[in-house]
Amino acid sequence: MEPFSFNSPGFVNLLASQSSPPIDVDSAEAVGNSPGLVKPLERRKWVVKEDLVLISAWLNTSKDPIVANEQKAGAFWKRIEEYFNSSPQLIGAVPREWGQCKQRWGRVNEQVCKFVGCNEAALKEQTSGQNENDVMKASHDIFLNDYNNKFTLEHCWRELRFDQKWRSHALSVKRKEACPEVVPDDEEVRPPGVKASKAAKRKRDGNEAAYDQIQTMLSLKNNISKQKILDRLLGKNEETLSDQEKSLKNKLIGEML
Repeated sequence: MEPFSFNSPGFVNLLASQSSPPIDVDSAEAVGNSPGLVKPLERRKWVVKEDLVLISAWLNTSKDPIVANEQKAGAFWKRIEEYFNSSPQLIGAVPREWGQCKQRWGRVNEQVCKFVGCNEAALKEQTSGQNENDVMKASHDIFLNDYNNKFTLEHCWRELRFDQKWRSHALSVKRKEACPEVVPDDEEVRPPGVKASKAAKRKRDGNEAAYDQIQTMLSLKNNISKQKILDRLLGKNEETLSDQEKSLKNKLIGEML
């Protein structure tokens, strides 16, 4: 029996039949279209502009009085996705899906809530010589000490800090003490609800009725006082009255008539 030769025509034909075309690993098209090779998905980082648009979308959608209490979770995030992708600030950017928006919002909300607590602690420890920059540095130091990582979403906190959910109680107290009658321009003023409006109307109507009643009592008391003065002047002899008393008597008679 002759030994098998790797150079024999049969072996060469066998290799040729089982071989596949060569693949260029540097070609994106080859990687994407070749079976058995999965192109890894590119993970896009969120930039500051996207975070701010996402926050605006969440605030506007969650506070929409028409749909806020009736929309389901899926519809809620679909509305945020539409708001986000239609923003003129993101023209030319790759659109985000609602799942990405939801995941990013979860992180923003969690981190900002933690930083609010750190900022409140820093405000409580603020001394008279410290300014806002000192308080902010102390807030970051507290966050780093408590959670072992740096707070990188300060732009999100600045966008949300005056909203009721993320407002620092210590900051509100300090502002009230500093200027009790001044309301910050950027603080949100929410319209009263139906029940609150009715209660305010009842209170206003009640106050007006009480005011009218007090005015009536004062007027009556004033008239009684004038009547007593007039009676005293009329009881005197006309010849003994001074010119001032005569003038007062005539004036009171004219008012009574």
